[in-house]
Amino acid sequence: MTSDSRVVFLSGRIVNLRPFSRTDIPTLTRWINDPEVRQFIASVLPQTEQQEEKWVEKLGSDDKDIVLAIETKEGLLIGSMGVHGINWKDRVCTTGAVIGEKEYWGRGFGTDAKMVLLDYIFNTLNLHKVCSAVYMFNKRSLQYSLHCGYQIEGERREHVFRDGQYWTLIELGLFKEEWLPIWERYQKTGSVR
Repeated sequence: MTSDSRVVFLSGRIVNLRPFSRTDIPTLTRWINDPEVRQFIASVLPQTEQQEEKWVEKLGSDDKDIVLAIETKEGLLIGSMGVHGINWKDRVCTTGAVIGEKEYWGRGFGTDAKMVLLDYIFNTLNLHKVCSAVYMFNKRSLQYSLHCGYQIEGERREHVFRDGQYWTLIELGLFKEEWLPIWERYQKTGSVR
């Protein structure tokens, strides 16, 4: 696909965020059925392409969830990032993300996508607070969230069952004023630290 024909909703330094399409369904099905990827998300049941197709078709059907594909600047689909449960009265939402292509883990692609999404959340949607939650065993996700400015607000002890044991869920929150200095540094240097 040429760069002029691709849909780009948000553009970061190394990723673009765009709506999902039907052509993404086989990739989504592969990710959600991969045990290494699935361990970090809520889904625990096997998923078919038909189920993923229904999920893709439902995207955009309400104004409380915005889910976007993460792709490299070269157009390779590598993940998904979303704004969920938007409460327009209280101006609060939750974010969630997954990098499904494992060779892109720990290389800054999720951070770039998150920073661009936070810019959209705070400076376009004018939301007041962004929440997230991380399984305690997902150290990489916790570190990238903290680097993006999220603060730990609490824990839900033994809240998630994975691999034969219960794990604590770490609750995170972020306000624009906490995030803005990190965003300014990121725009100048490409680093959140």
